[in-house]
Amino acid sequence: MYDFPIHQLRCFDAVVRHDSFQAAAVALNKTHPTVHTAVKMLEARVGVILFDRSGYRVKLTPEGQVFHRDVQEILAQSERLSQRASQLREGEESELSLVIGDIAPVAPVLERLNRFFRETPQTRLNLHFEALSGPIERLLDGEADIIIHYAPPNGRGLERAALFDVSIVPVVAPGFLDFPVAGDISPEQMAAYPQCVIRDTAQHSPKQDHFLIEGARQWVVGDQHTKKEIILQGMGWGHMPDFMIGEELANGELLPISGRHFPGAKVEICALRRRDAPVGPVATRLWQVLQGNALQG
Repeated sequence: MYDFPIHQLRCFDAVVRHDSFQAAAVALNKTHPTVHTAVKMLEARVGVILFDRSGYRVKLTPEGQVFHRDVQEILAQSERLSQRASQLREGEESELSLVIGDIAPVAPVLERLNRFFRETPQTRLNLHFEALSGPIERLLDGEADIIIHYAPPNGRGLERAALFDVSIVPVVAPGFLDFPVAGDISPEQMAAYPQCVIRDTAQHSPKQDHFLIEGARQWVVGDQHTKKEIILQGMGWGHMPDFMIGEELANGELLPISGRHFPGAKVEICALRRRDAPVGPVATRLWQVLQGNALQG
């Protein structure tokens, strides 16, 4: 595929990552002479010196820095091809990992997944529920094949299939506020009352803080159902997805406080997957189902 042996490229990349030929040899489980020879042959093939060997540790020359960026892309493509070949040899995937985000309507998603996996009994479904930045982190870390969540603003590199819209509504229980739920309520008025928020399940991504009032007291919970109960009990207020509170809004158990300062939001829930990740036949069929048959919320 390329005019450079993968073996030589891997040795070159290992020396860059480990700052020495000896450490690279240990990492690759090869001998020092093998790695050294591979890099020398690569330099001869390229026609430029890739490493400055004058110091205690080797370092890339300017030409080597440019070349290494291309090598990283080639090695990543090679790894994806190897994974794809392995999947093809093994046939259909033995398992798939999906993540459902905290504001995705769970029931219609599970109904569709139930129908799909009844027809695909040889594949085990690993299903996880994450909040805020958690689903995207799991996807980008390679821990999920598909997520059902809203697309991030910088979603380059992600493929998406729109499923349904969800409205996020700020609500309180009757009697929770010491003033009438009428007119345009300000953040200053609400700062005196506990705000119930969802805990971001991301481990290393920047945490999200949608709709937070700076300095206000907070109740932090792990899921939307607990959050809803806290609001219904008059322990706090917060923003809830409309599909979870339709009945309570209709019978007056919850009151919307939407206005100029608290407009809520309308969010598009999508199926998301990485464009650069290898995809097996089962994941391909599931994606086609999601892409061609929008779920109804």
